[in-house]
Amino acid sequence: MAIKKQSTSDVVEIKGIVIQVLDLMIVGDTPLITHAWSSKARQMMKDKQAGKATTRIKRTAENIEQEYQESVYWLADGQAGFPAAAFKAATVGACRQYDIMPMTKAKTVLFIEGQLDAQGNSLIPINGVMQRREDMVRLETGVADIRYRYQFWPWRATLRVRFNASVITPEQIVNLVNAGGLGGVGEWRPSAPKSSTGDYGRVHVEAQAPQ
Repeated sequence: MAIKKQSTSDVVEIKGIVIQVLDLMIVGDTPLITHAWSSKARQMMKDKQAGKATTRIKRTAENIEQEYQESVYWLADGQAGFPAAAFKAATVGACRQYDIMPMTKAKTVLFIEGQLDAQGNSLIPINGVMQRREDMVRLETGVADIRYRYQFWPWRATLRVRFNASVITPEQIVNLVNAGGLGGVGEWRPSAPKSSTGDYGRVHVEAQAPQ
């Protein structure tokens, strides 16, 4: 039995993975509105899943203060943060604007690393001025309600990006972060779904932090 010699054109070269880290200093162009899940919202979801009737709790000065505090993502040291996953989603989503790679590939090529909170969530520390907001919103039932939450303005942060340098370059990552920053992060960002869009949470890369 004759054995067919393999052509060199049939050989697939698999390049080695080259992991690099890039620290990017970002600056907010518009206020960042935070809205972590409150204990009340989580309990209402549990009651709904369990088939229990949910009743609206009358607001007092005490639980309004609790709503403000629970709207923020807090690190173990008491510093405010924001989900690293939100920044990654904005960066990966920016692939729609370029022919660099599909989003499914970008998800496994770059990662934005944060610090873990008490629940194990990865957060990016946010440096900025915290300001209280009272926003009128409309619930899914059509009922109007008030949301008590914080915004940061002005604000800045440092993103630590770990990436496969054999697939994407630091310059391409900066471009993706800037493009994703136009869509923003947080509540009422330009890229928010349906009617929740606004002009908040936009950001740009100010500089590459020294290693």
